Amino acid sequence: MTDGKQPVCAIVGIGPGNGEALARRFSADGYAVALMARRPDLTAALAAELPSAKAYPCDAADAASVSAAFAQARAELGEVDVLVFNAGSGAWGTIEEVSAEDFERSWRVNALGLFLSAREVIPAMRAGGKGAIIVVGATASRRGVAGTAAFAPAKMAQKGLAESMARHLGPAGIHVALIVVDGIVRSPAAQARYADRPADAFIAPAAVADIAAALVNQDRSAWSFEVDARPWSEKW
Repeated sequence: MTDGKQPVCAIVGIGPGNGEALARRFSADGYAVALMARRPDLTAALAAELPSAKAYPCDAADAASVSAAFAQARAELGEVDVLVFNAGSGAWGTIEEVSAEDFERSWRVNALGLFLSAREVIPAMRAGGKGAIIVVGATASRRGVAGTAAFAPAKMAQKGLAESMARHLGPAGIHVALIVVDGIVRSPAAQARYADRPADAFIAPAAVADIAAALVNQDRSAWSFEVDARPWSEKW
């Protein structure tokens, strides 16, 4: 809360797993939180519950929607100190199963969405000489298996953009980091589907949020770029 200003965290992609946990963690850490998602049901409920939180409709794949959401957030909360990009939509299937529309939509959400969102926050971060951009990736950020013909290329593009930004923006004091979520995120639906697995075989959303918070607070002399998040039972 430097200079009496409440820091602002914008989270793009709010769902009942990692997105909600990220919102709760940064709110608990004293941030005003901009909750950005296409569907307003969860974001509206969170905004009503969390102090200094506001919900903004935002389609990460649409430039006009992203621009409008960030403009409104800046007007109501102030410039963004931390951006967490958690949007990660993707169709599943092999190259013979997914459509060209599936492929393009996955790229637009994961890669173009990060591009658009980052460009909204970089000018103020650069002017202030500090800031953090945290990207939530996936196993597909590193490899493409048969059923990820649309998702893996999009996540790899996202990782490539994040690494390019990290190298470019680091000297300006802006920390860009990627969390590779390698495993199944815990949720009632996931636990019901894999009922034979113990609870700690799933990735706890709050634990992902802990990693994001730790990355934001890393000393500049020892910044991390890529951090794994996987349960003990995951093969890798």
